[in-house]
Amino acid sequence: MSNITPLRRAPTTGGVGTGKMTAATTMTAGQKYHQHSTSILKTLQATEMLDTKPVLPAEIIATILDYLPVPDLLRFARTSRRYKEMVYDDTRWVARLKSMGVWDEAEARKRFEEAVQRRRQQTISSGVGRGQPIPPPSPTGTTKRESLFFDADLEQERRQHELLQIQLQKQQISDLRDGFETMKVSGGGSGGEPPRDVEGLLLVVKNARSIRGHARQEYGRIYGALAPFYFDLVRARTHTDPLVFKVFRDPDRQARMLANLRSFARSDWADGAEGRREKLEGMTGIFESAVLREFEQGYEFWDVDGRMKKYAHVLEVLNPGSSAGVELFIQKHPIFADREVLANAMDCVNQAMADSITLEPSRRFFEVLGRKVNEQGEIIGRIFPRPQRVFWGFVDKVREEIMVEYITPLFDDAHQRSIPSYLRAVSGIFEQTMLFLRTLTPPKGGEVDQEAKAKEIALRIFEPHIDLYFQDEIDTFTAQAEREVGEWEKKLSEQEASAESFYMGSFANRQADKKDFLTSFKKVVMMPVTVLPTSLGLPIGSPFASSKPAATAAANGGPSTPSRAGSPAPAGTPGDRASSPLPGKAFADELAAKAALMTSRLEGIKSLFSIEVALSLVHGAKASLGRVAVFIQLGGQVGGEAREMCETIFVTLLRILGNGHVKPGFDKAVTHLSQYNPREVSEHEKGGVAPLVTFIELVNVGDLISQMIDVFYEQQLAQPKIADRNDFLDPAGMAKKKFEQMLDESVAAGLNKGIDVLMDEVEYICATTQSPTDYNPGGISAPDSILSGTIPGMEKAPAPKPPAGAIDMDIGPSKTAQRIKDLVASHTSMLVGSTDKSMLDVFNGEVGLRLFTAVCKHLKRQRISTEGAIKLIADMNLYFEYIRTLKNKDLLAYFKALRELSQIYLIDAKHAKEMATIIADGDRFGGIFRAEEVYEYAERRADWYQVKREVERAMYGLECCVM
Repeated sequence: MSNITPLRRAPTTGGVGTGKMTAATTMTAGQKYHQHSTSILKTLQATEMLDTKPVLPAEIIATILDYLPVPDLLRFARTSRRYKEMVYDDTRWVARLKSMGVWDEAEARKRFEEAVQRRRQQTISSGVGRGQPIPPPSPTGTTKRESLFFDADLEQERRQHELLQIQLQKQQISDLRDGFETMKVSGGGSGGEPPRDVEGLLLVVKNARSIRGHARQEYGRIYGALAPFYFDLVRARTHTDPLVFKVFRDPDRQARMLANLRSFARSDWADGAEGRREKLEGMTGIFESAVLREFEQGYEFWDVDGRMKKYAHVLEVLNPGSSAGVELFIQKHPIFADREVLANAMDCVNQAMADSITLEPSRRFFEVLGRKVNEQGEIIGRIFPRPQRVFWGFVDKVREEIMVEYITPLFDDAHQRSIPSYLRAVSGIFEQTMLFLRTLTPPKGGEVDQEAKAKEIALRIFEPHIDLYFQDEIDTFTAQAEREVGEWEKKLSEQEASAESFYMGSFANRQADKKDFLTSFKKVVMMPVTVLPTSLGLPIGSPFASSKPAATAAANGGPSTPSRAGSPAPAGTPGDRASSPLPGKAFADELAAKAALMTSRLEGIKSLFSIEVALSLVHGAKASLGRVAVFIQLGGQVGGEAREMCETIFVTLLRILGNGHVKPGFDKAVTHLSQYNPREVSEHEKGGVAPLVTFIELVNVGDLISQMIDVFYEQQLAQPKIADRNDFLDPAGMAKKKFEQMLDESVAAGLNKGIDVLMDEVEYICATTQSPTDYNPGGISAPDSILSGTIPGMEKAPAPKPPAGAIDMDIGPSKTAQRIKDLVASHTSMLVGSTDKSMLDVFNGEVGLRLFTAVCKHLKRQRISTEGAIKLIADMNLYFEYIRTLKNKDLLAYFKALRELSQIYLIDAKHAKEMATIIADGDRFGGIFRAEEVYEYAERRADWYQVKREVERAMYGLECCVM
C-alpha cells in the first residue's frame, strides 16, 4: 500500500501492514488563500508516492496472538483497527472456551438458527420498503448480510445510517461493561478485585453461554471473575495465602472455586502457563489431602450421614470422577475381614461323597455375601453423590478379594480329585455367581446396566478357567460315549462268540478228537514192536486213549463240553437275550449246528444296536451341553466359544452314535440277512420271514433314534438359538443331515437285502405248499411231477388223489396264494410310519416287481387244466387287488397283464383259434408280455399236446394274414 505525502515523507500511523493511504500536506497561509484556485494537477505533481511493505504475514501475527496474555491482547488491539479485528475475531475466543469445556457447538448452532429465524420474521412483518424508516442495526452488527431481500436504495440508506452512528460514537464515551472495555490492562494482569457476588463467581463457568459472535464477551466475563483468584493463587507462598481460601470459608465452595480455576487454567496459553498450572494442581492436591483426612476420620467413627457424606461430595465437586475417596472407602472396608463372609471352599468337597461334590456350601456362601453387599450398597447410596460407580467398584473388589479366593482353590482341588466333579463345579458355581450378581441391589442415581456389569464381572472371574473347562468337557463326553458303545460291542461279541462256541463246539471237538486219534495211530504204527504193550488191554497211557476227556463223552453221544464257555449278558443289560436262550444240548451234526447258529444270529438282529445305549448317549450329551450352554450368555469371544462347544458336543454325539453304534449294527444285520436260507429253516408257519421281521424291527429302532436326535436338536440347539436351522453351513445342521443320510443308506441297503430274503421265502412257499392239484384237479402224471416245480431239497408229501369223478368246487384263491399275499402285505405294512414315503414307495415298487417275477417263474413250473384255471384266475385277482392297495399305477399294469394271461388257461381245447388270437394279441397285455412269452405260458396247459398243433396252425395263419 502507499502513503501519499506532498513535498516530504509523512509518518505512517496505520501500523505494520495496515494497507492505509495517508495524505499529509503542509500548507502556508498564502497557499491556503489560493487553495481553491490551485489546479489539481499541481497538487498531484507535488505528491510523492512512498511504498511500504509488511514485516510479517498476517497468518504469523495471528498465531503469535494465540500465545499472548489477555492484557497484552487488549493493548495490541488498541494499535490499529486491523489488529483490533484480529484480536476480536470470534474464533479466537471460541477456542479458549472450548479448551475450558464450556462451549457447546450444538447449542451455538441452535441459537444462531433461532436468531436468523427471528430476524427473517421481523423483516417480513415490518414490511421494509422504499421511503420507510430503516430500523437500527442489531447489537450483533449484522444488518446487510442477514437481510432477506437486496435493495440498492435500502443499502445506501443503511450505509448513511452507519456513518451517522460512527460519528455519534466518536462524540460519546463508551460505558460498556460486557467484557474487556472496563478492565485494567496494567499491573500483573489480575483483572481487578473480585466482585462482591460470591455465588455468581462460583456459577460463572456453569452459566457460560454458547453464542456465535459473543464468545469474546463470554470469555471476558469468565476472565473477569476468575483471573484475580487464579493469579493470586499462583503468587501465593503457602496454602494459607491464596485469596480463594479467604473469600470462601466453606469446603464445598472452596472446592467449587478450585474446580473452576482448574477449568480456567486450561485456557491459559501464555508463557509460563505450565508452571502456573502446576502451582494450581499442587494447591489443589493439598486441599484434597485435607478433605481426605476429614473423610477418613468420619470413616473411622462410621459417621455416614455426617462427615463421610459431606466430604465425599466435596471430593466429587473438586475432581469429578476422582477415585481417591472411593478407593479409601473400598480399601478400608471391614467386609474383607468379616469371618461370616470368608467361608471355606473345601466344604463343597469334604461334605460330599468320594469323587463327588456338593454345591450347597457354595450356595450358602453366595447367599451371605449377597446380603452383606446389598447392605453396603444402601450405605454407599447415602454417602456418595454418584453411588453406582462406587458400588460396582466395591463389587469388583469383592470379586478380587473374596470370590476369586473362594472359587480358584475349589476348582483346582476338584480337578485333581475327579474330572466329572470339576465339570459340575465350574458350571454350577458359574450359575450361582450369575444369580448372585443379578440379585444385587445397586443404589439409585445412575444408568449402569446391571446385566452387562454382571456378565463383565463373571467373565473376569471365570476367564482363567474357561479353556481348560471346555477341553475337559468335550474330552470327558467323548470318552464316556466311546466307553458305553465299546462295552455294548464287547458284550455283543462275547454273546456271539459264546453262541458259536456252543453250537459248533461239539462238532469241532469231534474233528479234533478224530485228528488226535489218527495222529496217535500213526505214532503207534511207526513204533518198534518192542515198544507196543504186551497185554491186549490198553493202559491209561496208551496212545490210542484220547488225550481229551471231552472226546469220550462226545463219542458216547453225550453232550460235549464246548471249547469256550458261554457268557450271556447279565439281566438288565442292553445285551440281554433272554428271549433266545441257548439250548440245553449241543448239536453233533455240523449242518444242524450251523442252522441253529444262523437262526440265533438272525434272531439277534434286533439287538445289534440298542435304543437304551442311544438314550444314554443323548442324556450324556444333554448334561454336557447344558453345562456348557450357561456360558453363552457372557457374549463376546467366550460366548462364541461356548456356542461352538455346544455344537461340537452334538457333532461328537452323532459321530459316535452313528458311525460307532448304529451303522455297524446295520452292517452286521445286512451280513446276517445275506446268510439266510429258507431251506435250512424248519418253521415257516409264523406271521412272516423271521429275519426280515427282526430287521424291520431294527429299522423301527433306528427310526426312533432318528426322531430322538431330531427332538434333541430342536429343543437343545435350535430353540435356544445355539444353532441356526436355516444356515446350511452350520456344523450341527450338517452333522444332523449326515447322520440322517447314513441312516437312510443303511436302511436302504438292509431293505434291499430284505427283499431278496422275502422273495426267497415266497419262492420257497410256492415250491413247497402249492399242490399240483390246485391248478390241475384231474390228476398228475409222472412227467408232470417233474415239471411241477419240486426243487431239490424241498421235497414234499404227494397230494392225495381225489376220488374218481370228484371235482373241487372251491373257486376261491389257493392257500399258497393267500399265504404269499399275507406274507408280502405284512412286511410292507411294517415299514409304514418308520420310513419316509419316498423310501417306502421304492421298497413297495421293488417288492411288487420281484413278486411279479416270482409268480411268473412259479407259473412256468405248473400244469394248469381248464378246471384249475378258475383257481389260478382267483389267485391272480388276489395279487392284483393287493397291488392295487399299494397305489402304484406302473406296478399295477404288470399284475393286470398277469391277470389277462391267466385267461388263456380257461379256453376250451375246441377253441384253439381263439387261443391263438389271444396269444398273438400284444396289446391285450399292455406290452408286458410278448407273443413268444405268452406262447411259453400257454405250453403249461395240461392239454397242450392236444391243442398245440391247432394253435400253431392258427398262429401261422394269422401271421400270413398280417403279411
